[in-house]
Amino acid sequence: MELELNFVEKHTVLVVDDTPDNLSLMSGLLKDDYKVKVANGGEKALKIAQSDNPPDLILLDIMMPGMDGYEVCQRLKGDPATRDIPVIFLTAKVEVEDEKKGLELGAVDYLTKPVSPPIVMARVKNHLALKAQQDFLRDKSDFLETEVSRRTAEVMAIQDVTILAMASLAETRDSDTGNHIRRTQFYVKVLAEKLKGHPRFSATLTSSYISMLFKSAPLHDIGKVGIPDRILLKPGRFEPHEFEIMKTHTTLGRDAIKHAEDSLGMEVEFLSMAKEIAYGHQEKWDGSGYPEGLAGDDIPVSARLMAVADVYDALISRRVYKDGMSHDKAVSIIVEGRGTHFDPDMVDAFVDLQVEFKAVAARYADSDDDMAKKKEQLDRLSGAPQ
Repeated sequence: MELELNFVEKHTVLVVDDTPDNLSLMSGLLKDDYKVKVANGGEKALKIAQSDNPPDLILLDIMMPGMDGYEVCQRLKGDPATRDIPVIFLTAKVEVEDEKKGLELGAVDYLTKPVSPPIVMARVKNHLALKAQQDFLRDKSDFLETEVSRRTAEVMAIQDVTILAMASLAETRDSDTGNHIRRTQFYVKVLAEKLKGHPRFSATLTSSYISMLFKSAPLHDIGKVGIPDRILLKPGRFEPHEFEIMKTHTTLGRDAIKHAEDSLGMEVEFLSMAKEIAYGHQEKWDGSGYPEGLAGDDIPVSARLMAVADVYDALISRRVYKDGMSHDKAVSIIVEGRGTHFDPDMVDAFVDLQVEFKAVAARYADSDDDMAKKKEQLDRLSGAPQ
């Protein structure tokens, strides 16, 4: 014969009353169905409620010496650790104002003495069942909130990895090292942070926008994947026809990102900004840039920011086939381009941020090993002898 035993954990009820006879009466009434704890005063009741094993429900007298029941209830509801424990006042105070005060303090019920045992048992049972339901819903809500946060973090991580993978693919075919991607990311971020209080940019450069800008920036040159090696890897100046082909990297980049977005079947904020940057970062303030010859504020803010960051990094950075120029020389070239190549206000902000730009450049500087690996990589692509 198989014996099946079901052990059901009993709920714990704390009875608080300064009269021993009342404690004895309530303990005798409850003990068959519940674990019963007793306290003969407010301080002891609070200590039990705040312990590692708090009660599931409290039956609380009001008229007690020292700390009365109202104060006990108020302190229970003011403590995050005990505020969810249901409190039922059990008292000889029968006035409507007394009951109103007790319920306003957060009690779930109000019973008057002399008590009716069946009513007490029914109220205790009902409020414990209600608390169990509330605890279930609260736990479920906490679980769902945690799960949403986890899934959101997972999606964000996938986005970041995807962006870096795409950007790294472009970098394998270019003379830039991977550190160029990191440097330009931080350049545009510090520049945007500087300008977010500027009247011209405050409406655009929100925290969310800057976050998306930082995420999207690595894709600014993704279109270079589509440029033939004979042009992309050419160490000298381009012939006019070669430059026309090189200029198409902006359109190729935008279209590649748009294709990815179309495959998703919806617009994605960081991809929309990535399209702006890829397509517009070669535009110039005076309209002499490409691919559309946009001028002034017609150029997206994200693309204008990237123009400053990208040109500065191109000037100071070593390449496989050239040395970088000094910071001061690069700054003078950027300043010369104020109002022609670059947005004037962005150049002014850049000048104020020279220390920050130099710090980013130093933090993500290309090492000799970086340059050696890049040269080896490009030699393999171009078919040069090792």
